[in-house]
Amino acid sequence: MANGGPVEHGYPHLETVRAAITALYKRLSYDTVRTFASSVVPADVAFCDTDDLYLGTQRVARELVRHYRLPDARVIVSFREMTHAANVELAAGPEYFVELNDRFRTHRRDIGAALAHEIMHVYLHRLDLSFPGTRDNEILTDTATTYLGAGWLLLDAYREDAASSQKLGYLTPEEFGYVLAKRALVFGEDPSVWFTSPQAYTAYGKGLAEARRDGQQPPLTAAGWAGRRRYARDRRHGGGGPAPGAPYTFTPDGGGLRVSFPCPTCHQRIRVPVRGRVRARCGLCRTVLDCDT
Repeated sequence: MANGGPVEHGYPHLETVRAAITALYKRLSYDTVRTFASSVVPADVAFCDTDDLYLGTQRVARELVRHYRLPDARVIVSFREMTHAANVELAAGPEYFVELNDRFRTHRRDIGAALAHEIMHVYLHRLDLSFPGTRDNEILTDTATTYLGAGWLLLDAYREDAASSQKLGYLTPEEFGYVLAKRALVFGEDPSVWFTSPQAYTAYGKGLAEARRDGQQPPLTAAGWAGRRRYARDRRHGGGGPAPGAPYTFTPDGGGLRVSFPCPTCHQRIRVPVRGRVRARCGLCRTVLDCDT
């Protein structure tokens, strides 16, 4: 939790974020991911200053448990002084104990964001889905929270001005925006209507631009002229391994070539023959892709 200190920007964790999206589809399946088509809405996690602190916190926790479809999980929340925003005790269940930073006693609007991340830890724990190392596992948790419909709360908790700053989670604001945009492109949802933080709008706009670029890389037909020209040049020298900086790789295939490239939706790699216009269907997320190989 950045609290008054510098906030990291850009996309330093992008490869791990993309790997996390792929892992979600692999572990949950396409059909299960589709059950999260509706995000948590503000009314369900709203927290007024007049609400009782503990009753309100438990109400928000129950709503997030419901959203993640953890009906037999009971989350018990307490507050204490700590460095991090929150902490969860991952035991066998059905009771899970979440501790929130004492600052949330007076910053209640962000309690939903903190709980969304911690209860996602419970969800992933039950799925037995994790990445090695604390950093990558936290990035997985932020990505899953966002892709499954509760992470807009984390981006909306980002606020920064000349005198102070606040950011929850391990992803940068732009990376949160990127994952939100990936979700929006799949489900046709516009999360920006829920933002109260002006900085969240900016970060989401940058993330959306980055997410759209995923669908504009060759051999996809939506690729731009410069990308198509480079692709044609690399294809002439195909079979020599990945081109530096390019997302695609050519490999010999009998007397011809195959090209491998990441699906712009789930980032699972797809292999198709190099033979002009082809349509490919990702076996993981079922996205149909128009390619010019």
